[in-house]
Amino acid sequence: MFITAEQITASSKANLETVKGLSTKTFAGFEKLAELNLAAAKALLTESFDYSYSLMDAKDAKKFIALQTGLVAPMAEKAAAYGRHVYGIAVEASAEYTKVFEGKATEGQKALGQVMDKIAKSGPAGTESAVAVLKSALASSQNAIESAQSAAKQALALAESNVSAVTEKALIAAAAVAVKP
Repeated sequence: MFITAEQITASSKANLETVKGLSTKTFAGFEKLAELNLAAAKALLTESFDYSYSLMDAKDAKKFIALQTGLVAPMAEKAAAYGRHVYGIAVEASAEYTKVFEGKATEGQKALGQVMDKIAKSGPAGTESAVAVLKSALASSQNAIESAQSAAKQALALAESNVSAVTEKALIAAAAVAVKP
């Protein structure tokens, strides 16, 4: 029932591998975000100069105003696309963390259950009720964790739905502004 040095070493190695994996995933997320930002900055720079040249080529005020109002919808669409990309990167990273933490929680609960079984088998007579109470508490905590995980997943789905709805409304509003001369 005692923990050995080998068990501690194995647990430490497993935890170090977990941290290494999460660190690698986090760095990959930052790389994706940096690539996205560089691509967005490059596109913005190119489009800004192209737009400036178009404005300078405008022959009258009507063409000048049309160019300016025509810019609203595409800029809103690009901003929304950028936001969706950033959101996607964040969701991907959080999904990895959630998967790892859920796995570790399951492992911990399983190990605790095994310890409880060992205590029940090797405990002195009369400790059965105490062990039953501990097992009941373990089961209750497991149910609470599962409920919290379910609620977190539902909240994430709701947030994603709200982001999509707000983005859609913003794009519709931008398109309406662009249509008005």
